[in-house]
Amino acid sequence: MGGTSLIEVENLTKVYGDFKALDGLSLTIEENEVFGYLGPNGAGKTTTIGLMMGMLQPTSGSIRIAGIDVEKNPLEIKKICGYLPENVGFYNNMTAKQNLLYFSEFYRFPREEAIKTIDALLELVGIADAANKKVGEFSKGMKQRLGLAQALLNDPEIVFLDEPTSGLDPQGAADFRKIIRDLKKEGKTIFFSSHILSEVKEVCETVGIINRGRLIAKGRIKEFNQTVTIVVETEPPINTSILEPFGKVKVRDSQAIVEVQKDCRLEISKTLIEEGYLIKELHLVEPSLEEIYLKLVEEE
Repeated sequence: MGGTSLIEVENLTKVYGDFKALDGLSLTIEENEVFGYLGPNGAGKTTTIGLMMGMLQPTSGSIRIAGIDVEKNPLEIKKICGYLPENVGFYNNMTAKQNLLYFSEFYRFPREEAIKTIDALLELVGIADAANKKVGEFSKGMKQRLGLAQALLNDPEIVFLDEPTSGLDPQGAADFRKIIRDLKKEGKTIFFSSHILSEVKEVCETVGIINRGRLIAKGRIKEFNQTVTIVVETEPPINTSILEPFGKVKVRDSQAIVEVQKDCRLEISKTLIEEGYLIKELHLVEPSLEEIYLKLVEEE
């Protein structure tokens, strides 16, 4: 990608008693990247965000965000970061607008400027019509939207989203994804933690997979497709030994399934034609992010 590293995590460990919530995590995230942080529940995703936001102290290791040492300057970090926790908390007896005005006081905005910003944010997250409604009457989805507005109050450079679409209906989740894409266009860096793979695939270009506190894979989603399969069917039925030089061969009904490192359909078709076969079918199957993820977690 060749961008600037905005987040640099080195050998980060967090221990609670005998339990290692994070175990030597190292990670770099570039400026204006939408980074998907994937892992089963309890893998260490929320702990990572807590440490990055300066809300938890690491047992060992370091985090630098925009060149700032998080452990030494947690308040500086809160000025440039926005955070949407999984279970966002508001004052139920106050309206959406009153809640945001209250939070805006932490940033010492002049009141006029705060009101303008809040109106724009409520519009952005799609709840402007409920601005004066008490938050106690909000659905989970509306609270999530309000939580996103709160995370964006200080116009942060980096936005941390912890399971942002949990509890949203499909339309709400689609709206969230659109907002994330728009934030990227504005130049923001998004750290998006989730266990919903399809979600991550739609908005993130780079993914890190964490399991039991350890990062087991990181890269661009495209790079995860290490092995692909090629499905071959011929007339007459194929002698599979012809395909063995290309990869591991399995037979399923009348088809041969070849596991290969890269797309070599051209080479396979040449070989088959030379051997006098008529090709009925020859297609490539790439693993889904789900399959890659489950394989990596199982191998771990």
